[in-house]
Amino acid sequence: MPLHIGIMACSAEGAAECYRTICAEAAEPLGPHGNPPISLNMPSLADYVRHLEAGCMEGVGALMLETAERLAAAGAEFLVCPDNTIHQALPHIAGRLPLPFLHIADTVAAEAHRRGFRHLGLTGTRWLVESGVYREALGRRDIALVLPLAEEREEMNRIIMDELVYGRFTVEAELAFRRIMQRMGDDGCDAVVLGCTEIPLLMNEENAPLPVLDSTRLLARAALRHAVEERLPGLNT
Repeated sequence: MPLHIGIMACSAEGAAECYRTICAEAAEPLGPHGNPPISLNMPSLADYVRHLEAGCMEGVGALMLETAERLAAAGAEFLVCPDNTIHQALPHIAGRLPLPFLHIADTVAAEAHRRGFRHLGLTGTRWLVESGVYREALGRRDIALVLPLAEEREEMNRIIMDELVYGRFTVEAELAFRRIMQRMGDDGCDAVVLGCTEIPLLMNEENAPLPVLDSTRLLARAALRHAVEERLPGLNT
């Protein structure tokens, strides 16, 4: 049996896409209809938003820790969190997590390095782009990070929090992200991080003006590899 994956969910759309990706791609290493055992736990998104708006990372971390403990009690053997923004609270709880944890930004940074990207634009909530989550992960691999402008941050945050987390994907939102990504390309970026786990449901390699790094699916695939290879060493997924 592969390892039991615990998904620390924050918003429904991103967590669901992570879950779907793991299950959809599991047949290759595990055979027809195979998938690793998966548990998912999600507090109210409103509680996360309340702490984020207040700048209270201790509160965000407390919610993450509570979720992690519930997943450990359910039998999970390692954890992933398909939400980039709340990773900034990890320093407050890293030493108290009950299980190993795969970091989404480290996963994206590894893929950027593998593909040879050197200057990455970051899209996501204003809380994420104003944090050090990606700056630290990319910096460890000597990859430059380009942030959205102040007005771009507000526009993206509105689209994400008022539309994407509710499963609403409009032409106007796509055009807004295309415009921001094109500006980043004009400023020297060779790829863009889709740094909110809902953005890949709107933007992808086909409609983006630059290559994209899909944080949702990269994390899901890393979780699948870890679940299979840790239990079955040498199996190439």
